[in-house]
Amino acid sequence: MQARRAIFATALSFSLITIPVWGAPTAALGTVIAADRAHVGEAKAEVGTTVYGGDSLSTEVQGSVQVRAGKARLLLLSSSSAVVSDTEGAPAATLLNGAATFSTGNAQAFTLFACAAAIRAQADAPTIGQVSYIGPKELLVRATRGSLVITVDNDTQLVPEGSSYRVLLDQPEEMAQGPEGAGSGKEGAPGSGHSPRKAGRSRFMYVAGGLTGVATYLAISEALESAQRP
Repeated sequence: MQARRAIFATALSFSLITIPVWGAPTAALGTVIAADRAHVGEAKAEVGTTVYGGDSLSTEVQGSVQVRAGKARLLLLSSSSAVVSDTEGAPAATLLNGAATFSTGNAQAFTLFACAAAIRAQADAPTIGQVSYIGPKELLVRATRGSLVITVDNDTQLVPEGSSYRVLLDQPEEMAQGPEGAGSGKEGAPGSGHSPRKAGRSRFMYVAGGLTGVATYLAISEALESAQRP
């Protein structure tokens, strides 16, 4: 009888210890500060809605949603979606489609992932970046204010302020060839003494001009400039 009581007491103590852990809510990552025809999960996004790690954000046509996440802000534009998360103790988001703009004054405060690329501020200074998801293997990245750093595998590209880069996750064949071109028999041919030439940073292509129109840029800039203010 005493043995049964001991087992029951042990089980009860274990349940009291573990239940609070299992029931603990996921830490909040941010708060919706502006929303129009947007959703957090299946629910309508409204100002003041708390966003947790793993939550999905989406916007309808002509919709938008802006989230304050720590010392950064994330703005999803029309017909876009993303999933927010925690990366090494800092807010992050993965862009699934559409376009997003983020603003931060700290290089470690926020990371935007898209496809296999990680985009973040280059320095601890006011930074605004724009990313457009073209497809599962192509992005357009623009540094609107400050410089950005794009990392794909072991390749890193600095995007200076005011410039845009096209990111190709699968390098076109002609970009990965050596100077002699394919089929020349000279590049990487047996006995030639040369290994196939690596494309280096050819997956990053400079793009003249911006990603969005002037009106859109002004709207984004006005909305996100205050991200650096308390």
